Amino acid sequence: MHSISSIRFVLCGLMIGLIVVFCAQSFAQVGVGIYVNFAPPDLPVYDQPECPGPDYIWTPGYWAWTDDTGYYWVPGTWVLAPEPGYYWTPGYWAWGNNGFFFNPGYWGPVVGFYGGVDYGYGYFGRGYEGGRWDNGRFYYNRTVNNVNVNVIHNTYNTTVVNNAVTRVSYNGGDGGVSARPTPQEQAATRERHIPAVSAQTQQVEVARSNPEMRASANRGRPPIAATARPGAFQGSGVAARQAGTVHGPAPGTRQSQTQPNNGRPVPRPEAAPQQERPPAPQQERPQVQQQERPRPTEPERPPVPQQQRPPQQERPPVPQPERPQGQQQERPPAQRQVPEPPNHENRPNPITHPNDIPPAQRPAPPNTGNAKQDQKYQKQQQKLEAQQSKERQTLQQQQDREHQRVAQQQANEVQKQQMEQKHQQQTQQMMQKHEQQTQHMQSRQQAPPPPPVHATSRPPEQK
Repeated sequence: MHSISSIRFVLCGLMIGLIVVFCAQSFAQVGVGIYVNFAPPDLPVYDQPECPGPDYIWTPGYWAWTDDTGYYWVPGTWVLAPEPGYYWTPGYWAWGNNGFFFNPGYWGPVVGFYGGVDYGYGYFGRGYEGGRWDNGRFYYNRTVNNVNVNVIHNTYNTTVVNNAVTRVSYNGGDGGVSARPTPQEQAATRERHIPAVSAQTQQVEVARSNPEMRASANRGRPPIAATARPGAFQGSGVAARQAGTVHGPAPGTRQSQTQPNNGRPVPRPEAAPQQERPPAPQQERPQVQQQERPRPTEPERPPVPQQQRPPQQERPPVPQPERPQGQQQERPPAQRQVPEPPNHENRPNPITHPNDIPPAQRPAPPNTGNAKQDQKYQKQQQKLEAQQSKERQTLQQQQDREHQRVAQQQANEVQKQQMEQKHQQQTQQMMQKHEQQTQHMQSRQQAPPPPPVHATSRPPEQK
């Protein structure tokens, strides 16, 4: 009897344990969404810190919320991607279910929908124009990113025009962005995702613990709007240049409310009822937006492009060492996405390093009518291509070692310029050599083979 009672006691304990675990798991699946009854502040205007190194991805700043602090600013920062080939989709606020709710960002192989919010620096409402992955390495678009070409060589220049500039930080509702996800963006939400990494979580925690980051204290102009690295608020922080409009709660209402979502994600903008409008006052936003992003002088720059950059044209022998300074001077127009003058677009950038050389077009396979001869020529082409590729890699590695040595020695600007001039000359000489080799091989392949000499073709001997 005692053994039977013991068995029943053990079985009963196991059943109770399973019920507790099941209930705990079921409760964990029931999330709680925080709905704020007034809109987040508009986005402030700030400068992007310099990229600290290769393969860092820019994650823009945004307004976050807690019941204790209200809206507070999480500064934008450079973050290493969790995996090569992954991009950051920013989070965004949206109107739905009689309140504003936040959709968190994520990492994935494709940039998804982020509410059409114009965060700047490549995130202009759709996709990402700040860079791209290529063979496991990230290439930066210098027209929208603050990149030092002496440290990062994987760069390119593509002008991005954004005519619908706005500082509104939310989607839907009264005065919000009216964008809706495209089929491609909807498909991106079904791709494999990785949530914010620990460095981004650290950035949020540091911002939340800083009272100066609260909108109630800084009135939409955070003293630290962006940082070069996550959590590095001291020393590398960049203050906002212009404040974003702060919106207050409606009188006599609670600032936020919590609603269970039963394990489902908060509703997306396409499911939000459009007939509902928030009570937040939005009437003065158009005037403030026009003051925040003045653009009357930007279109007038193209008629006098050559008078704006005389120092770079007068510095012998090459202007390449001045590229980082030139980029910093042109960055404010790039943030506003005003296209450069036509002479800037048509003027090729000097090639300084082998990595800057654009990929060469493969020549058409030889077709002389002689299959054996064509096969021989094709093998010669492949051999030459492999040899030239190896020479480019060797020169690039040599120049990278010189960059590291100069950085360790903390050389001055004159020494850095001399090194860049030397690198440019080396690269140009190698390009000329490769071009001559390619032209020589093509001329050999195009020349018809000499006619065969037959014994009967000799003239008869004179007696």
